[in-house]
Amino acid sequence: MSTRPAVSAFFPCYDDAPTIVGLVERVSATLGELGLEHEVVVVDDGSTDDSVERLERLRSRMPTLRIVRHPENRGYGGALLSGFAASTGEWVFYTDGDGQYDPAEVRELVARISPEVDVVQGWKIRRQDPWPRRLIGRLYHHAVSTAFALPVRDTDCDFRLIRRSLLERVRLEHTSGVICVEMLRKFSAAGARFVEVPVHHYPRLHGRSQFFRASRVARSLADLGGLWVSLVLLGGGGRRGAGEGPTGAG
Repeated sequence: MSTRPAVSAFFPCYDDAPTIVGLVERVSATLGELGLEHEVVVVDDGSTDDSVERLERLRSRMPTLRIVRHPENRGYGGALLSGFAASTGEWVFYTDGDGQYDPAEVRELVARISPEVDVVQGWKIRRQDPWPRRLIGRLYHHAVSTAFALPVRDTDCDFRLIRRSLLERVRLEHTSGVICVEMLRKFSAAGARFVEVPVHHYPRLHGRSQFFRASRVARSLADLGGLWVSLVLLGGGGRRGAGEGPTGAG
């Protein structure tokens, strides 16, 4: 008999002290209300604030919480890779630690679980960001959706519930934000079956995005170019080799 929890919920966290504890409590309470065995994993990606200290205090009264720590910042993709590797549930849910999504809406994703579904993908009802970022996000989605033939309407909606067996079949590698494009393209190539669910998106109340920095934008563009060559031009499938772990490492 399997001892895996039904759902693993994880959050990448980078300087998200004002929001992360509330998000962990909210997702755990929601999954508990649904009667699901679950665990919550937070991947602290080298935070410089007191995120870890707050989480450690929470862990003393929440045995389902685990904390994975990166001594140095590895980037958004690096945090996701660690989260996928640490999650043990039959289904893996993740969303961001900055509070722009309500993790209680995981109930809408769980409701769509069926034998015919491998990925329940959120799409933002209305993006609550300043208009320049909304415009850039819209252009980005249309560009990558066309270039990579992605099967969803909202590429950068990081509100996903994924069948663990799919994660075990696909090798993900990128540590930058382009991991979302890599993920969706490789899931599609592996024959994943998608269903999409509308979710709410909220204004950022604390901190600021780490993506819109010149160095990160340049790296992401370079990564996208390499990814397009590998996955589209050369037709790479990203399947795992024998004995590889959930991040593609042996």
